[in-house]
Amino acid sequence: MPAADEHFSREQVERARAYHRPLDGARLAGIALDLAVLFALSLTVLGTHLYELTSGRPWWARALVFSGLVVALLAVVGLPIDLWAGYLHEHAWGLATQSLGSWTLDRMKGLAVSLVLTTVALAGLVGAARAWPNVWPVIVATVAAALVLILSFVAPVVLEPLFNRFSPLGDRELSSRLKELSVSARVPVERILVADASRRTRRLNAYVSGLGRTRRLVLFDTLLASAGPREVELVVAHELGHRRRKHGAKGTLLGMVGAASFVIVLWALLQWSALRSALGVTSVGDPRIVPFVLLLGSVVGLLASPLGASLSRRWERDADAFSLELTRELGTFEATHRRLALANLSDLAPPRIFYLAWFSHPTPPERIAAARALARERLSAD
Repeated sequence: MPAADEHFSREQVERARAYHRPLDGARLAGIALDLAVLFALSLTVLGTHLYELTSGRPWWARALVFSGLVVALLAVVGLPIDLWAGYLHEHAWGLATQSLGSWTLDRMKGLAVSLVLTTVALAGLVGAARAWPNVWPVIVATVAAALVLILSFVAPVVLEPLFNRFSPLGDRELSSRLKELSVSARVPVERILVADASRRTRRLNAYVSGLGRTRRLVLFDTLLASAGPREVELVVAHELGHRRRKHGAKGTLLGMVGAASFVIVLWALLQWSALRSALGVTSVGDPRIVPFVLLLGSVVGLLASPLGASLSRRWERDADAFSLELTRELGTFEATHRRLALANLSDLAPPRIFYLAWFSHPTPPERIAAARALARERLSAD
């Protein structure tokens, strides 16, 4: 990575470091806490006692209730870290605009969504293993992949509106310019929406979500309020790059493969009788398996995170290059990414291990250095 102080002042680098290093510690603590709780629920009497609260119910009710209890317990145990990292720390650094009541309501919504999706998925897994004990991996893997695809379609119109209100871009001149830009990019956009992000944050952002008819380009109202038209065009050009390169579709496909692969890993591990004995289950059809499924999911997610982060950074570099080729404005590119980095307090010089494990985007100094190199190559070619 290029030295951060080549593109930002030492004070800016140190300010970003002071903001992020405590968050890194909180993230590690949260991961360790989740793993410890799930391990205890999977392999100790703590899980047994919690499971006994569901006794006397049919298997499907035990699966649903036990799953809900596990998810709720994780939320309660992790609440102090979430409160500090997501609310107190953000307010201390002037990034959040949300009241404690509003923040709490968002967390309750998120917990409700997690409860519904997780309990139904886990109860479905248990039910499939009971109904088709010999072929359940094939059935569950297929259904899991299909659910990833379905969620990619429905999330923008079902889940995102739970947390933000969206309205059409009201600036007709800017809307016209952005649509012309999308035509130039050969990915015409009909739906440009504005999210009321300022109710929660001062961060600047934009994104593309959905597939097919649910695909939309979303701009934060904070971005529109602080950036000029050329900067907004640069940000939109980046998002159009994701669409042009089909990163959303590729990400969905990888998610489908990952979901199916996880089911196969679960099946393979549970062929080990010693593990089943330690878990106190005879098969996946036993609702007592729920915490172990979540524990395995967390471990697999951690192991896969570096690969996913690396791929995401590659896609972001592709989108950056596309935006620069489309707008041909190196100065605007640099100014925009400096503005975004400073407004969002982006980590300008992260520890290498955190960068490799979790960073879905190149650092702002990386992005600016890459843009300058690309501009030099273009000049040489011309």
